[in-house]
Amino acid sequence: MRPGRRRRPGALAGTLALLVAGCAAGAPAPVPPDAAPPPPVRTWVPDGPPAAVIVALHGFNDYGAAFAGFGAYAAKRRIAVRAYDQRGFGSNPDAGFWPGTEVLVGDLVEALKAARAAHPAAPLFVLGESMGAAVTITTLAGSAGRRLVDGAILSAPAVWGGDQLNPLYRAVLWTANQVAPGYRLTGEGLDVRPTDNREVLIALGQDPLVIKATRVDAIAGLVDLMDRAVASVPEVDGPLLILKGVHDEIVPPKSQEALVARLTAEPCTVVTYTEGYHLLLRDLQREVVWRDILAWIDGVRDLPSGLAEPCGGATRSAAGDASRAGS
Repeated sequence: MRPGRRRRPGALAGTLALLVAGCAAGAPAPVPPDAAPPPPVRTWVPDGPPAAVIVALHGFNDYGAAFAGFGAYAAKRRIAVRAYDQRGFGSNPDAGFWPGTEVLVGDLVEALKAARAAHPAAPLFVLGESMGAAVTITTLAGSAGRRLVDGAILSAPAVWGGDQLNPLYRAVLWTANQVAPGYRLTGEGLDVRPTDNREVLIALGQDPLVIKATRVDAIAGLVDLMDRAVASVPEVDGPLLILKGVHDEIVPPKSQEALVARLTAEPCTVVTYTEGYHLLLRDLQREVVWRDILAWIDGVRDLPSGLAEPCGGATRSAAGDASRAGS
């Protein structure tokens, strides 16, 4: 959030609806999860056997194509990336309707098992962006998801829940969900930027698979997911890599800091990008983030950005970070 800005209670729904980059007008009738086909999967794979595999989860109202740039970059460096459209989003027949936290968690468990079966010799990691990070936390804290992966990356984690969410915001959302759960909100008029990359903003606005108008009950479902993720944080094992942006205007940085403070996982590394917004993997400085992720997967302790800290370490100042990063 820029200096001088304050979040308004009336902006809650719009801000939450922007938890990826914009909130697809119109949607078909919801399809029961057990009647729907498996979520569509997009893959970026190297020519030979991969040195590692990443299962990537997109954010709220986005879909698997969010990782196209990173996936292509990783594949050239012998890392396979598998991203699927989470139910309720992208090209799924129930796009626009909240599928439920249990469904999202169950799909991630199955996706991780499928990735492990496809590449049994390669280390397996999960990368969750925003809402995808909340799904990742909730999954890895559960008995079905624990120890399925060799490590997890949480990018701009959507953890604006628990004691971090203003009770007034909750009251507004609860009332709206009781009165008009199917009402759609766009977030138009909010002075909020998910990224500094103008080309990405234009592409998101033109992409018919990116949801532009969000049902109130879907926002309520997202808040429930974030609450569960916040409660699950102490149960998540390492290795963990947490990526945060100083300029994140979607998920309050203080909520992400609270997540890091609650973590007990070891080892755990946090990187705070002084030029980063919410969509860290698509910002103008995205390749800095990409390099850090791949170096971390490769076991490098001092990441290329020079901004890595232990999750329990002292927080660097923005000025100190900028000087170390050469910006």
